[in-house]
Amino acid sequence: MKLGFVSAILDTWSYEEMMDFASAQGFACVEVACWPQGKAERRYAGVSHIDAERVLEDDAYAAHITDYAKEKGVEISSLAFYPNTMDADTEKRKASISHLMNLIRASKKLGVNMVTTFIGRDQTKNVEENLELVKEVWPPIIKLAEECGVRIGIENCPMLFGPDQWPGGQNLMTTPAIWRKVFEILDSDMLGINYDPSHFVWQMIDYVKPIYEFKDKIFHVHYKDIKVYRDRLNDCGIMAYPLDFMSPKLPGLGDVDWGKYVSALTDIGYDGYTCIEIEDKAFEGTKEKVEQSLILSRRYLEQFVI
Repeated sequence: MKLGFVSAILDTWSYEEMMDFASAQGFACVEVACWPQGKAERRYAGVSHIDAERVLEDDAYAAHITDYAKEKGVEISSLAFYPNTMDADTEKRKASISHLMNLIRASKKLGVNMVTTFIGRDQTKNVEENLELVKEVWPPIIKLAEECGVRIGIENCPMLFGPDQWPGGQNLMTTPAIWRKVFEILDSDMLGINYDPSHFVWQMIDYVKPIYEFKDKIFHVHYKDIKVYRDRLNDCGIMAYPLDFMSPKLPGLGDVDWGKYVSALTDIGYDGYTCIEIEDKAFEGTKEKVEQSLILSRRYLEQFVI
């Protein structure tokens, strides 16, 4: 397995500065944030270390991206963009799909051949209605991915954290039960999972068992921890906003048993990209704290992943 990080946490770094840091700290790969230029819609989003549209238009720029990564000895695990492709607002939906499709094309051109994203969700509709929406929205995206030979890894984050995402959240593929239904609808070798155990923790789902069932669909892996505060949960219950009773933490500082998690990945023979995702508020505020969060996480995870 290759150990890296999601670049979005280095939001003020340039592509070159981000890759310099990854190389200097011994990371093998980076999942590179590729939002549309100037679109910072939420925390940890809106970061763009690679301009996908420029990659498609400017061969010299595209060559620089790949050459710089090779020079630094750091692989690009994926081009990352996490929008809501099934937003109730059809204009937002259209814009997200357009950029995602350009990202697929750019991933092919750069030789990365992986995109990590969300499947999206109309948060005002139930699961059954959203499954029908999947049939409408996603076949053209999957067709393009198949034509380009680019795999799409869907992260299992519910995107349901506050009142603006209530009641259904903004990402449908959040549980094994829904994964099965979506994979039946979109039966393609190019569609799989960007597996993040932390989101299962606060949903009270076993985060190890699905690794075995979906072993052929795990394209990419995240390392992020979650700490559930039982006293808060006992006070507000699981129907509250999730951030009322849990918080994202660095790997090793939350409730995930990383030995069991990585052990399961080795059981299935996973040897792909595994990337640290930082969303721990205790490590924000200064450049030094942000860098420290990645260094500490790498140091902890090297117990399991070299």
